[in-house]
Amino acid sequence: MRKTFKFIGIFLLLIVIGGGIYLWSLSKPLPSGRSGKQADLLAKKMMTAVNKTAWDTTKIVQWTFRGEHDFIWDKQHHFVEVKWENNRVLLHSKKATGIAYIEGKEVNGEEKETLVKTAWSYFCNDAFWLNAPTKAFDPGTSRSIVTQEDGSKSLLVKYESGGVTPGDAYLWHLDKNGRPNSWQMWTSIIPIQGIRVSWEDWATLPSGAAYAQKHLLGSLNIGISNAKTAESLTDLGENEDLFNVLK
Repeated sequence: MRKTFKFIGIFLLLIVIGGGIYLWSLSKPLPSGRSGKQADLLAKKMMTAVNKTAWDTTKIVQWTFRGEHDFIWDKQHHFVEVKWENNRVLLHSKKATGIAYIEGKEVNGEEKETLVKTAWSYFCNDAFWLNAPTKAFDPGTSRSIVTQEDGSKSLLVKYESGGVTPGDAYLWHLDKNGRPNSWQMWTSIIPIQGIRVSWEDWATLPSGAAYAQKHLLGSLNIGISNAKTAESLTDLGENEDLFNVLK
């Protein structure tokens, strides 16, 4: 019996090692690029292509990420409503604090802390997928140009601080107008480094801000839906005092 368990343990270990080797074989090394004025100009071109000015002046934005997480974001005050499953959190995104509810009932203690932390993590990730091109000059970032084999120029943006997983890097592949058509990611939470995901099916929000509705990884769509912008919460059909408990 002991020999049987030992054999099973060795077999499972080999599967884990084999899986790790396979994932490593799919990964690509982080490319090196050339930083400086030209890289910054390419980053500004990308931000212009998605109308960063409109993103900066948008007051309220609503969206759903992957059909799982629903958001209403008061950008001016850094307030966010995050809903998933039977959970709801009213979040102060800058402070990573908030109020949590399960099935409409407020919870406290460790349960609250866990939900608030989860909501903040969801918001950081899902808002980045919504408007990441506007974040190329955030504090703690660096930019460089990577020249591809066909001579085209891609923009490598590294995040040394901020968010949930500082140290991540993204290589933007752009069209002739500077609008992204895909990116490659080097992140701590994805085992395959340099994996490529599309940015496509672009749309323009009422505020003038542009966003990609589809992010395809093979047949998997990491999609954005139900996106709207507004001048006020009432314009979205929401109660204007939605975030009063956070003030």
